[in-house]
Amino acid sequence: MARLAQTAGLTDIQQEILSTVRDFVDKEIIPVATGLEHRDEYPQQIVDGLKELGLFGLMIPEEYGGLGESLLTYALCVEEIARGWMSVSGIINTHFIVAYMLKQHGTQEQKDHYLPRMAAGDIRGAFSMSEPALGSDVSAITSKAVKDGDEYVLNGQKMWLTNGGTSSLVAVLVRSDEGHPEGTAPHKSMTTFLIEKEPGFGEVRPGLTIPGKIDKMGYKGVDTTEMIMDGLRLPADRVLGGVTGRGFYQMMDGVEVGRVNVAARGCGVAQRAFELGVSYAQQRHTFGKQIAQHQAIQFKLAEMATKVEAAHAMMVNAARKKDSGERNDLEAGMAKYLASEYCKEVVEDAFRIHGGYGFSKEYEIERLYREAPMLLIGEGTAEIQKMIIGRRLLEEYRFQG
Repeated sequence: MARLAQTAGLTDIQQEILSTVRDFVDKEIIPVATGLEHRDEYPQQIVDGLKELGLFGLMIPEEYGGLGESLLTYALCVEEIARGWMSVSGIINTHFIVAYMLKQHGTQEQKDHYLPRMAAGDIRGAFSMSEPALGSDVSAITSKAVKDGDEYVLNGQKMWLTNGGTSSLVAVLVRSDEGHPEGTAPHKSMTTFLIEKEPGFGEVRPGLTIPGKIDKMGYKGVDTTEMIMDGLRLPADRVLGGVTGRGFYQMMDGVEVGRVNVAARGCGVAQRAFELGVSYAQQRHTFGKQIAQHQAIQFKLAEMATKVEAAHAMMVNAARKKDSGERNDLEAGMAKYLASEYCKEVVEDAFRIHGGYGFSKEYEIERLYREAPMLLIGEGTAEIQKMIIGRRLLEEYRFQG
């Protein structure tokens, strides 16, 4: 029998890319991931390897030096990478959300300026919506851009930037009331700005500070930061798309890609947890036989495998819907919700199969047990996904009475 989470209908090129990524994960990520994670060490050698493979340009069009691949190919690569170490997939994800937003919404000059260097991995992207006091309520953003001659002046504090320190380009969503009369709906008075900065911490350009890494329960290695804008000046050509007031829609388009990515990460982590659980169940003996021969463990393995398959199928469906050019917020919300919840459950079942050893840092499942919860809140909580799903269902199944 083939391993779980196979995808039908892939081209030879897609299969070759996935085979290459899987080999890289098995040889270069899995053997070192737990050690790097315990040290909270940025995986520079792994990132350099991904750069050599061309993965930073995977979805960027060929005319800009990328591979021009689909969201499905990207999501399946993320699934493989997360199977090795979820933090590495986070480094890729934020980069691609920014690249996708530039490809879809940037001016021609912005595309020409950024995309070739992003495809080569010479510019690494990060994006920023959240703030300390708003959580999932994007309309409550208080960071603001004010027009001052030919420039904009940005002030405010942002939160939860993945790649905040190591990135050199940040797409940030702020309020911009210029040109929008009082009483304009909040989502119509937001603008996305493109901020170039030096990698690192402290003052990374005049008016912009990255204070340092946030210490987290899991999802280590990748840097998660705050960002403080205090009189940050940007020229008008750093408005994504060249027109103010469109930032909310641009960000939401990017987040749909991000939700497919989080679903793919959930699938990858769940696959790895299943692999660890089914392997350990055949090594450990109790009452004179492998614990895998006990019916209770077989039931658990059956449930785990079914959840892996179901989450993978929904993730693939959401990616294919986006690739078709159709709206996919319903499918992306469902995939993100199911994959993250199932990932948590599969990881916990693998943890239970390991017994007391699952609590030991010597075993890989301990790391996965701390990583899985991040997927429950990343790119929108389960409650936000259910709101999106519910609203879209009511649109599709409107009562005609």
